[in-house]
Amino acid sequence: MSVERTCCVVTVSESRCSPKQRNPLSCSGVVLNHQSGIVLCSGLLFSPFLTHKECISTNLTMLHANNFSDEMQVSIDHADVTADRCTSKLSKWNGHHRQHAELLMMVNCIEFQGAFQSIFTEAEKWSFYSGEEEADVLFDSIFLSWFAVLRVPGLATGNQGDPVPWIPSTALRKGHTVLACGSPFGSFCPDIFMSTLSKGIVSNLAGKENALILTDARCLPGTEGGGLFVSDGDTPHLVGLITSPLCWKSNEWIGLALVCSFHLILKNISQAVTSHQSLREISTFMDVPQVSSNANQKPAHGKYPTVVVVESGLLWGSGILLNSNIVLTCRHVVNGKAFLQVTVCASERFLRIRGRVLYSSKASSPYDVAVVQLLEPYTDVAAPQLAASYYPGEDVVVLGYGALGKNCGPSVTSGILSRVISQKNTPVMLQTTCAVQCGASGGAVVRASTGELLGIVSSNTRDFAAKVTYPHLNFSIPVSVLEPLLGHFVRTGDAAVFQSLDSAEDEVRRVWRLQIPQNEMKHTVQHGQSFVSSKKKNCLFIKLLELSL
Repeated sequence: MSVERTCCVVTVSESRCSPKQRNPLSCSGVVLNHQSGIVLCSGLLFSPFLTHKECISTNLTMLHANNFSDEMQVSIDHADVTADRCTSKLSKWNGHHRQHAELLMMVNCIEFQGAFQSIFTEAEKWSFYSGEEEADVLFDSIFLSWFAVLRVPGLATGNQGDPVPWIPSTALRKGHTVLACGSPFGSFCPDIFMSTLSKGIVSNLAGKENALILTDARCLPGTEGGGLFVSDGDTPHLVGLITSPLCWKSNEWIGLALVCSFHLILKNISQAVTSHQSLREISTFMDVPQVSSNANQKPAHGKYPTVVVVESGLLWGSGILLNSNIVLTCRHVVNGKAFLQVTVCASERFLRIRGRVLYSSKASSPYDVAVVQLLEPYTDVAAPQLAASYYPGEDVVVLGYGALGKNCGPSVTSGILSRVISQKNTPVMLQTTCAVQCGASGGAVVRASTGELLGIVSSNTRDFAAKVTYPHLNFSIPVSVLEPLLGHFVRTGDAAVFQSLDSAEDEVRRVWRLQIPQNEMKHTVQHGQSFVSSKKKNCLFIKLLELSL
């Protein structure tokens, strides 16, 4: 089955007879079984139609259809597509059809809810995109874990096909390639936006049986309820449902989407149906058997450098273990401290080790670097292989403790090496399209194919005028800048060798300050590029944002 055939748009509206008619609400959904007409989607759209909103609580597991207003109407837009019989890939788009749908039940994924509440704390000021601007949409940590089970009788007479193949989220590992399928902006222009695909990787996993999944696949508003798929050979398997396409931490967009495990949603549906006599007839429609799969991808993170948490008082960031004793991190992470704590995630357990700062670059240095010595050696580490060359456009990943921070081990995000900035034929700055968040400073930029260390994450970008952070435009220090110094330090143990970073050339300083070189000023102004201002020292209005808490 093609991924596109599983996607649909769910619209919830109010009867025209209602005296106070609400605006229609829409999101994406997944057609689990065309023959029985079963569709699964986000439960958020249905919250305005609850007859008794006070009945929602953290320990509630399901809701009957009669808990919702009689004025509620549900419809499904689904794609009419033709798939190639050999490859199961979409070969022809024939438009879409709208059909009436029936709400069978709402179910709460308890495992996802528990993981969510333990990780996304109020102290870190998390917020999530609700999909709609309606004030009466019940959107909080309670309803985010709810999903609607719908039946569309008309689907049974339309496209026939096998139930969607799926695998449990326990088969996932960080770095697995995934495909998200949804309809951006919901019911707006389905002929254009329906069944839009986005590719990414599993960035992190949390909770019982990996109930909560973070992915860097680009998801837009309206894709809530869309499917997340992982390939096993040529066959995509459903592994989760998108719950929030956009997430913010302390008002910073993190560039990742939140996903709930599909097999745990199915487990909670099965338990609800078994426990409630009135729902047992639903079981006749819920024939969605698991398809055998081992998700035989081999994520390469096992050969990636080991990244650690570096804590200096209330501030923290990431670091890279170069050997059993030395950690490479950023100056702004150590924050002027002489001693700090390093935390290593080993076999899903955290080991805390005291560290001493051997070197921290001056604030005037363009290179934001610090070197830390562990007071106790951590022997279970392989020295990273340092890259000798850089290829713009190559696949890279970033490893660091952004996004979920210290809760679930390092997160992994994918992208490309978008630019290499050089001075005198020497790389001095790297740019990538990986999602980089607060807490990732000092993390590793890695060549995806080999695991070679390319650089150390220094910052992402913030437009202070618009008050917007861009996680997918970030800056890193090339490891080639540090390699000769590290080699000398390993041979001699003399940390004074790193002081040469404090006396970098003026051209390197201009690069890291995002300044335009003096010899380009006249050319730039003649071309009318108004973003240059002599009153701002010829600096772009977009400045670097240091990444730490």
